[in-house]
Order: sequence, then structure tokens, then C-alpha cells
Amino acid sequence: MGYDLHITRKEFHADPDGPAISSDEWMAYVASDPELRPAPDYGKHAVLMTVASEYPDPWLDWFEGCIYTKNPDKPIVAKMIQIAQKLGARVQGDDGEVYEDTPA
Repeated sequence: MGYDLHITRKEFHADPDGPAISSDEWMAYVASDPELRPAPDYGKHAVLMTVASEYPDPWLDWFEGCIYTKNPDKPIVAKMIQIAQKLGARVQGDDGEVYEDTPA
């Protein structure tokens, strides 16, 4: 089991209702960001990132109006914050905490 971070517009990422990021909007953003590339082997909306992560294949995926990853390190969190700002969203942890800056 791991800890997920979510890029969301919802008050709480797991709420069934609320403003969503559409899959089309997500894939359009992916096409505009040179640090992201589609990874269809991982899932229809999955992407790999070219960030200086400790992980060999840092990834993000879209699900039910949010974008998420599991157990991110600082470079992944920083990229998620950048993406969230571009999408008019925020980065939120499983417990509802909001990430506005990369953790120290």
C-alpha cells in the first residue's frame, strides 16, 4: 500500500461530485508539456515524466476527474504542483492536505 497524491479541482479528491479535470483536457495538457509522454502500456491516460526522480519511471495517471501518482518524491511533487497551476487545480494528499510548495 502506498500514499497517493492527486491533482484535483474538487474540495476533496475522492468526492464523487465537484469540478473535474476531463480526460480530454488532461491529454491535451500532456501533448503541450515536453516533460510528459503518453504511456499506453501503463493505461489509456497514463504518462511518464522526464523529471530528476529517484524512481526509474515516474508516472501520472488520470482517473475519475483527477490526476494521481503513488509515493512521489520531491521532483514529482514539484512537477505535480506545476501541472496543477496550469490546470487551475491543486495537489492534494490522500488525507486531504494541500501541497502548495515542494516539501522540504
